[in-house]
Amino acid sequence: MAIDLDEVRARLSALGLPARPAEVAEALAWLGYVVSDASVLETVDALRRESQGAGPLEELLRLPGVTDVLVNGASEVWVDRGGGLELSGVRFESDEAVRRLAVRLAALVGRRLDDASPFVDARLPDGTRVHAVLACIAGRTCLSLRVPARVRFTLEEWVARGSLSASGARLLRGLVAGRAALLVSGGTGSGKTTLLATLLGLVPASERMVVVEDSRELNPDHPHVVHLEGRTANAERVGGVTLTDLVRNALRMRPDRLVVGEVRGAELADLLAALNTGHEGGCGTVHANSAGAVPARLEALGALGGLSRHALHAQAAAGLDAVVHVRRDRSGRRFVEQVAVLVAGTDGLVSAVPAATWGVGGLEERGPAWALLGRWT
Repeated sequence: MAIDLDEVRARLSALGLPARPAEVAEALAWLGYVVSDASVLETVDALRRESQGAGPLEELLRLPGVTDVLVNGASEVWVDRGGGLELSGVRFESDEAVRRLAVRLAALVGRRLDDASPFVDARLPDGTRVHAVLACIAGRTCLSLRVPARVRFTLEEWVARGSLSASGARLLRGLVAGRAALLVSGGTGSGKTTLLATLLGLVPASERMVVVEDSRELNPDHPHVVHLEGRTANAERVGGVTLTDLVRNALRMRPDRLVVGEVRGAELADLLAALNTGHEGGCGTVHANSAGAVPARLEALGALGGLSRHALHAQAAAGLDAVVHVRRDRSGRRFVEQVAVLVAGTDGLVSAVPAATWGVGGLEERGPAWALLGRWT
């Protein structure tokens, strides 16, 4: 007969007993299970897995190359190891077990998760980013865990993996060395943060870097990095720290390079203001399906910061030098697809004009804006 861990847990909890072998054996006997050394040790191990780390998901999080672990209720646990999502063999006993794990992970970072506050987005002590939604609004408890990159890639490794051509690597080196203001664009999971961390590793060691992020993900190989991380408001809706707050404070910290890990809101207005007032070499990432879609994306974000359409385009044209677009194809391969330059038209609106595009095999096609990259090539 399969042992119901919920019953064992409830018995131990009712008696105020820890999950040690002797106490677990007593609980099993009281519940009518056959007690053996194997069954006791197996139950103790299962209870400990649930109460430590990420529980049943721990083995998936430790897999080489894993980037995401997604839980859709008790019976669906998906994992992405760089080649797209695949259904794992991990299962939970019940949706209540998934909920317990979600609540415990939220509590690890002092966050509340219950029916009155049914979702949470937080970063665990080991850097793993966790998002949880309870069944009361999703039908089943869902967990999304984003695993931080365990290794730092150099440009040479991007080239060796077939994700960047040698000519592309030279161009990116030139952009960083020339203190170009960059945005790395791409879709979710395309490798934007990984590429940005690589580029930041090329910044001279003598320069001070201040990195602003909603949830810390960037870990560049650089000796002088200061990290500022946003914070959501508590249950009383106080104590929140926005990216706008952090960008403004970062400018008072004498940065040689101001970095916004992901531009997603009103902080864009402050970033563009900084790039237009002497802070060269700033950079960040932005969600976009192509380099050409970046101006429209910036326009939407600028509106959140109170920038009019023409003010946004004027600031972007003067403050941003290039967009580096990263794509993930259907096979899961990530690669640098294009470098574009933001160019203002006669109407004052900017467009992302291709300077260099790379296709399968790393073949380079130079676009109409190539000449505008002259001082960085």
